[in-house]
Amino acid sequence: MAIQWFPGHMAKARRQVEEKLKLVDFVMELVDARAPLSSQNPMLQQVLQSKPKMIILMKKDLADQRETDKWIAYFQEKDITAIAINVNNKGDIQKVIHLAKALGQEKMDKLKKKGIQPRATRAMIVGIPNVGKSTLINRLANKKAAKTGDRPGVTKQQLWIKVKKDFELLDTPGILWPKFEDEMVGLRLAALGTIKDQLLSLQDITVFVIRYFQEHYPTLLEERYEIDRDSTDIVEIFEAIGKKRGCLESGGTVNFDKVADVVIQDLRTGRLGTITLESVK
Repeated sequence: MAIQWFPGHMAKARRQVEEKLKLVDFVMELVDARAPLSSQNPMLQQVLQSKPKMIILMKKDLADQRETDKWIAYFQEKDITAIAINVNNKGDIQKVIHLAKALGQEKMDKLKKKGIQPRATRAMIVGIPNVGKSTLINRLANKKAAKTGDRPGVTKQQLWIKVKKDFELLDTPGILWPKFEDEMVGLRLAALGTIKDQLLSLQDITVFVIRYFQEHYPTLLEERYEIDRDSTDIVEIFEAIGKKRGCLESGGTVNFDKVADVVIQDLRTGRLGTITLESVK
């Protein structure tokens, strides 16, 4: 699947990240807990490799906790600080602040040894579109410091935000990479809403979601739509869901586009259950 989506503001954002990197002590990289590896921008890994980093697995309340625990261990084995959070949980926000301060302490200690007055720790916060970056910043700053939205690409510029007296954050726009070479990466990100819905067929994404659930979460599929977990006829599955959820046109014909929209929205909002679309290999 050759999905290409690289608007001009994203190319500019990458250059700005490279330029501003020298101003910060470490990087906070946000990924989606439901697809932690697929939601890591490989282009950013090349840019950020010179800086200490902590990975924040966002939307843990929507993810399969068993898989999230495995992903935390995966990153920690690579000597990367990692934490999974729900941005609406105040305790999780405090954990982020604590880890950020600890990560920046080494730089502060070096400044003290040089006789330089310690300053607030500075971090750059990065991530792909629609991962929840602006919402996290607002929770950290305890105010509406950054624009939020449920569509990719809300943040268009870099912005410094103060988090109490503990540290300062440099916000950056969500950046995708030019092309998804791995079809599964594209499908996972499309299912989670990272890629604009207009760029791919929602029916194709829904087929991927249904097949994934049949293999990994068959009970959730049965409970939500009352369909046979072993059914192989995707047309019959769409029709069954459509009738169950009222996705009908005049005459009783099932509208497959409406079915696709229902399934995708159920997935993204957690109505299908807590799931993860990617497992540690």
